[in-house]
Amino acid sequence: MPVAHVNDIDIYYELAGDGPRLLVLPGSGADLRVANAGKPLQDRFTVLTLDQRGLGQTSAPQGPYSMAQYADDVAGLLDHLGWEHCHVLGISFGGMVAQEVALRHPQRIDRLVLACSSPGGAGGSSAPLHEYERLPVDEQVAVRMQVQDRRHDAAWRAAHADEVAAFHERIVRAQSRPPEARRGSRLQLEARAEHDTFDRLHLITAPTLVAGGRHDGQAPQENQRAIATRIPGARLEFFEGGHGFIREDPEAYDALADFLLNGSAGA
Repeated sequence: MPVAHVNDIDIYYELAGDGPRLLVLPGSGADLRVANAGKPLQDRFTVLTLDQRGLGQTSAPQGPYSMAQYADDVAGLLDHLGWEHCHVLGISFGGMVAQEVALRHPQRIDRLVLACSSPGGAGGSSAPLHEYERLPVDEQVAVRMQVQDRRHDAAWRAAHADEVAAFHERIVRAQSRPPEARRGSRLQLEARAEHDTFDRLHLITAPTLVAGGRHDGQAPQENQRAIATRIPGARLEFFEGGHGFIREDPEAYDALADFLLNGSAGA
């Protein structure tokens, strides 16, 4: 099992593929035993991804956690692997971490993609997932499904009972995890709630693509525009889908890869 001792934790990571080096930073609650968002890019990049602090097979130390810690964990992992620099794709919470990496360790990033992320502060925060966890399961399902995709209102949910049931089951499974896993997830959400890079984004020097879903309510279009207007020279592109546009729009992965490889994106 590939593990790197970094700072005060052991980080579980996966490394696969061939091509330019790419670090993929996943979203809230991500666990590589369940899914790896970097897999579709392994035919074009050497893809590194990880279970972040508190999640999956990575250590879950006592908190609180900070966004700066998450960024320094990334820098430490790159040191462990001997990667002086690489491309970075940050998805959702991973995009928040990527912003901090670009600010705290700018020399480590060649090109940067921030997908369905948020800047916090005056630029707009992501949906308060830490508050949703306190709701009864049925309320969580309704709120979170419509936040992930604004089209998923009550009428849509009534017409898509199987998808609602699957979402409900995922929440129930998450709530039945061992206490340490639930604690790590909660500490991540608490760190996420404090994310605010808006007043520092102008210091990011890496060529950046900001990408979002047209129907995303968790990291809405206005948040993507706020990031793009603050980072010098950043490009902005929207795709079909909600918060999960990267897997929902068949053109998304190709467009993100094209930017990382060639510096171009869609129209």
